[in-house]
Amino acid sequence: MERLIETLMLRSRWLLAPVYLGLSLALIALMIKFFQEVWHLFAHIFSSTEAEVVLVVLALIDIALVGGLLVMVMMSGYENFVSELDTKDGEKLSWLGKMDASSLKMKVAASIVAISSIHLLKVFMNIQNTNPDMLFWYVIVHLTFVASAFAMGVLDRLTRH
Repeated sequence: MERLIETLMLRSRWLLAPVYLGLSLALIALMIKFFQEVWHLFAHIFSSTEAEVVLVVLALIDIALVGGLLVMVMMSGYENFVSELDTKDGEKLSWLGKMDASSLKMKVAASIVAISSIHLLKVFMNIQNTNPDMLFWYVIVHLTFVASAFAMGVLDRLTRH
């Protein structure tokens, strides 16, 4: 009975594989939005102000950061929790296989702070159209992300020693 339970538990990790595959579909959606923004940028480049161009570029950077976060979670999570990625042609990312669940959490937290920073910068670039009450909450939410990432780093460091 014990062996059956252990075998089922071990094999149930494969239930995560479709979740990671679903993240690759989300990556496709991000790619479509990225190129939609690029198309919009070039379609209106001559009638756009410098601030509008910067806002679109920040949106592109934001999408790229989210895409990188998706790849990192998808591939590292798959390798950590499901199965080692088997690359026959030697195509291996240098960080793959070196990132455990704890370091993945820290990278996700750092990415969230970076994404939040870019979003906050976009809000500041468009400050004339921003409700001051909302600006306050944007800053509070961003500082919460920063404090959370910092606290996670401190806790991670404490538990490793």
